[in-house]
Amino acid sequence: MNRYVTSKTIRGKIEDVPKHATSFNPKIERKNDDLFIRTVAGDRLDNLASEFYQDVSLWWVIATANQLGKGSFAVPVGTKLRIPQDIGKIIEEYQDFNTQRR
Repeated sequence: MNRYVTSKTIRGKIEDVPKHATSFNPKIERKNDDLFIRTVAGDRLDNLASEFYQDVSLWWVIATANQLGKGSFAVPVGTKLRIPQDIGKIIEEYQDFNTQRR
């Protein structure tokens, strides 16, 4: 996998060296086995990731699936969230992306 496959050129070539914005922005497709929940007081993305994936570091999967912007882990009460269940391929792509950045 090319390290710049998910990046956009942010500036033209300077002395024949292109500059890239290197970020991982996967598309998480909706599937039939996804869970849907309504948030309650105190729900946070990291706590939900811990509950559903047993890994707090996977909070970004829930955020990306629900198009939540940057900022806080807190989610407003009553928000309907999609919790993807089949995340193995997404995690694998993320690990590949990070391995190639080294």
